[in-house]
Amino acid sequence: MTVQEAAKGEIKKLAYQAVQAKMNLHDLAEDLPTNWQQIPAIAQRAYEIYPELEARRSVLKDERD
Repeated sequence: MTVQEAAKGEIKKLAYQAVQAKMNLHDLAEDLPTNWQQIPAIAQRAYEIYPELEARRSVLKDERD
């Protein structure tokens, strides 16, 4: 497996986690005001995963160029 293939696999995993984080936020928003206490934790996870995914995609793009 090449470094680029490994990076693509890692990006795929991060993308899945990002979608899950987005859906968790969506589900929480739909259920408000129930479980409003979970807002910071769920939002923090989304806030952490998206920049990581963006950074990995940028690195892969730079390697292609």
